[in-house]
Amino acid sequence: MFVNRLISGIVLLILAAVTIISGGMVWFLTLMLLSAIALLELQQAQDVTMFPLGFLSYVFGFVYYIFLYLHWEEYHSLLIVLFFLALVLTYISVFPKCPAEKMTEIFFQPFYVVVMFSYLFRLRMMENGVYLIVLVFFSSWGCDTFAYCVGMILGKHPLVPKLSPKKSIEGAVGGIVGAALLGGIYGFFLRDVVNFVPNQAVFFAILCALGAILSQMGDLLASGIKRNYGIKDYGNLIPGHGGILDRFDSMILIAPVLYYFSLYFLG
Repeated sequence: MFVNRLISGIVLLILAAVTIISGGMVWFLTLMLLSAIALLELQQAQDVTMFPLGFLSYVFGFVYYIFLYLHWEEYHSLLIVLFFLALVLTYISVFPKCPAEKMTEIFFQPFYVVVMFSYLFRLRMMENGVYLIVLVFFSSWGCDTFAYCVGMILGKHPLVPKLSPKKSIEGAVGGIVGAALLGGIYGFFLRDVVNFVPNQAVFFAILCALGAILSQMGDLLASGIKRNYGIKDYGNLIPGHGGILDRFDSMILIAPVLYYFSLYFLG
């Protein structure tokens, strides 16, 4: 199990590096694919893959990404309204085949795994975004690694036992400190390449600490959804890790916050 997880992690890291460095259309198509798979995983978990309601989420996701790539973000609000109206019309047409709570779930799904995921593209396409997006991975995968190690050694007090019994307060703190340390070191050595702010090491450390908090919130959110629907993993696409949502659930919350944080402070 550990070997499979390690090999998968290395492969993921290589693929992430290649697609992020490539940027542009490569990164765009990668995120579209990841969003589509994550949407399928979430629909299967919530048992709302029925046609045509479930299909509308994919239509929304596809059009949303096209608008994003064409820089037509001003039409996203209109798209959301049209998506909702399409759901209502379809719900009325198929009633009573689809319970009202399922329509609510379908409305939630594309925002969770399409809109939030899209900020990985927005962050990468900022000026010098290739350097900024690394902070998302430090905040997510770095936090996971440090939290796991510290939790294994020092963990005694449960963090949220009803959601994730194995997570500890000590591990959570270790993950935040570890991510901040990675961000600080990264900011220090990056100063000769690109200098965003005067105290770049401190700034990146703060960003990664914030990202680590969001990372754990995202992980707990995903765990809560899985427990609500009685599943262990969202999928088995990645050996040792589960599905796309199992591996990227924390980034869903990190990317939007780091994007707006960077937009405000770095212009």
